[in-house]
Amino acid sequence: MHINKNKMTNICVLLAGGNGNRLGGELPKQFIKIAGKTIIEHSIDIFEKSEQINEIAIVINPMYVQQIEDIVIKNQYKKVKKILQGGKERSDSSLAAIRAYEHEPNSDHFNLIFHDAVRPFVSLSIIDKVISAMEKYNAVDVAIPATDTIIEVDEANFITNIPRRSKLRQGQTPQAFKLSTIRNAYKLAAQDPAFTSTDDCGVVLKYLPQEKVYVVEGSQSNIKVTYELDLFIADKLFQLKHLDLNTQELLQNQKETLKSKVIVVFGGSYGIGKDIVNIFNEIGAKVYAFSRTHNNVNVKDKKAVSKALKSVYDKNGKIDFVINTAAILNKEPLMNLDPESIQEITQVNYIGMINVATESFKYLKQTQGQLLLFTSSSYTRGRSSYSIYSSTKAAVVNFTQAIAEEWKNFDIKVNCINPERTQTPMRIKNFGIEPEGSLLKSKEVAKVSIQTLLSDFTGQIIYVKK
Repeated sequence: MHINKNKMTNICVLLAGGNGNRLGGELPKQFIKIAGKTIIEHSIDIFEKSEQINEIAIVINPMYVQQIEDIVIKNQYKKVKKILQGGKERSDSSLAAIRAYEHEPNSDHFNLIFHDAVRPFVSLSIIDKVISAMEKYNAVDVAIPATDTIIEVDEANFITNIPRRSKLRQGQTPQAFKLSTIRNAYKLAAQDPAFTSTDDCGVVLKYLPQEKVYVVEGSQSNIKVTYELDLFIADKLFQLKHLDLNTQELLQNQKETLKSKVIVVFGGSYGIGKDIVNIFNEIGAKVYAFSRTHNNVNVKDKKAVSKALKSVYDKNGKIDFVINTAAILNKEPLMNLDPESIQEITQVNYIGMINVATESFKYLKQTQGQLLLFTSSSYTRGRSSYSIYSSTKAAVVNFTQAIAEEWKNFDIKVNCINPERTQTPMRIKNFGIEPEGSLLKSKEVAKVSIQTLLSDFTGQIIYVKK
């Protein structure tokens, strides 16, 4: 490890020593997959991305060292330098990290940033705030205001105290310490025969009472996956992951990256698809639009999809991104739809998506590219008068998540854009003119779609809202 003697070295210690008994599965909870990756991969990803983090150490149950080594190799994590064996208690895992670094050269300039491996939603902004606070303090915690009333009870389950909620916080991680501070706290704790702890800040608070522990504000979404319900919530949080529209203007280096890409857009002659094509054309990327109206390519026709993709490949020798915005919406009660209309909606919205995916696979495998699909805000709840449309859009979400896992080993990313109600020709045709300002502009959705292509997301449902 290269050390700058004039600057603190920030080391993330991912605590993954648990055995996951509370979830009742065969594998520890950190190895459960959500949105195409294990929980611990999501947690490593965020610290790997942080410019503030110099190194990552993972503390793991000895039985699962091989699994972690495989994950590190597969993802080519550059910052993971140590895989340490944890103990029975949380404090044993913290001690394993302290002992691993206390004899390193220049260890007086080390910050240890402990984080629960099963908190995969920690943000870069929280990490930045913690490290910024470490410039002034020797111990830093992360917490959010308590939302429920907390009661204290005695052995007989009678209330003895109700603390003021305004002064209560719910603790999260990361928790950060100067190495010397947390090391000294644990040295004193080792002399206490009654020592028990599940929280490193608690060790500092008890054994170094003169040391103030500063609290950084966390996030409601920075949840810890402990119980089965947490898995459900975590899955939904990943589904609703969205990008801030205010940050979606492309940077010059991103434009340069896109100039070298070859993009195919099905449904590219109107609405969001057309706006995507226009943006790529403005950048100077090689983009090819196919649709029923523009060049008689209907996605329900597998041969037509195959021919379209082959024509692009023959011209360019590669295809980097395939986008499918093609869809049909008929706003009519189910019993008013004739069989031909039902068949057409299902074929275009569902079978068409499958055709685009299967025919794109070999090209995206070659470039380690991305397939981008589109759902609708109606996928979460079937809507009266467009039951076929909303149910096919629900299928897009499940399809995205499943294919993202199937194709992960081929390094193909698969994501899905879920825009709120958007002003498109298809919507105007079915709903008429709606109040100004009540709908997303299709160009805004197009911008987020292109940013998603530039991200490392896979298996994500990107929620775009006003």
